[in-house]
Amino acid sequence: MASKFDITKHYLVPKQAKLSDKEKEKLLEDYKITLISLPKINIKDASIQNLKVKEGDVIKIFRQNPNVGETIFYRCVVNA
Repeated sequence: MASKFDITKHYLVPKQAKLSDKEKEKLLEDYKITLISLPKINIKDASIQNLKVKEGDVIKIFRQNPNVGETIFYRCVVNA
């Protein structure tokens, strides 16, 4: 039986975390935005499979930038 490759361990895949409902509401309130206005990530994306996400969840993405350090991005999970 072949073992599966864990894509989240690849050096090009940034660290990602699912926001709690409370964190999601705070994000939307703080920035005065809606889920529709966030960039999207497909529920089938291999990089979020281990996060047990559902449609409407928000993913926080931590990217390393050599010029400015860590930058944070948010994506809304969609099933499209």
